Amino acid sequence: MKARAELIEDAGAAASSPEFFRSKEFLKAERATHSLRIECGTETLTAPLLIREIEGSDLVDGISPYGYPGFEVSGDSPAIDPEEIDFSGTGLVTVFVRHTLGGKPPLTGATARNVCLLSDPALPRKSRPSDRRQVRRNAESGYEVEIIDAGTAGAHERAGFFRAYTETMKRTDAATRYFFDEDYFNAIYAAPATRIAIARDNGGVVAAASIATVSDGMLHYYLSGTADSNLRDSPMKNVLQALIELGEDLELPLNLGGGITAGDALEEFKRGFANREEQWFTSELICNKEAYEALSPAGSTDFFPAYRTP
Repeated sequence: MKARAELIEDAGAAASSPEFFRSKEFLKAERATHSLRIECGTETLTAPLLIREIEGSDLVDGISPYGYPGFEVSGDSPAIDPEEIDFSGTGLVTVFVRHTLGGKPPLTGATARNVCLLSDPALPRKSRPSDRRQVRRNAESGYEVEIIDAGTAGAHERAGFFRAYTETMKRTDAATRYFFDEDYFNAIYAAPATRIAIARDNGGVVAAASIATVSDGMLHYYLSGTADSNLRDSPMKNVLQALIELGEDLELPLNLGGGITAGDALEEFKRGFANREEQWFTSELICNKEAYEALSPAGSTDFFPAYRTP
């Protein structure tokens, strides 16, 4: 059965839900501009998108907000084949979709991306002896972890998180895209079921902190950071232990995410706390093949869309 796609200029409202990665607060922070609605028989898929102009042309493409927004799904039908979707009414050249974590994507042919590492309370807890010793040493030296509702967090807690996060991005030479401003964080603090886990040292300084939020059946370790002044003590290990315990209380697996590249130091750090893996998927949709070929440079590239290759 042929599916039909529609692009709605509504800042993602048609795709919004109480789930964090499709919440109105998160979509506002991510500056979503549209919703992509795909209808096939009795099934409807709706995803938030950021629509972008394609340099050197009068054409546009779309990309999901950050994280795992995926589609809001109505109906219960087999996954839709992107080749069977009529995108002609959208004006889009391509769409890059970040799928929800967990389960099979609602589009066939999705691309396996990062492996996400989880601490699942349904399985025996995992941790390295060295990490357990570090957590104990920090507790004995006066580190304390508090998990607070993000919406009620005070100026001190918000400023402490922002400092620790920004220092971490600078220290790791992160891409510009990851340097969120305070307005971004203030927007997502208001999203449902969002918390800040804060580790303070014995002087009361915010040494490490993480945003934790619930979306699509998981507790997500979303964005985090450690202050330069406390890096040697690895207080993030204490934060992770507290979030694992929160996941157990909520009876939800904690998604730790993955590394920047497979097998890197960040992934190895997270593996010390994870007891299972979950594959994450994306879909790379070419909506206008003629325009895509005209815009793309000659030669092969793994980057999508090819015309945006750095």
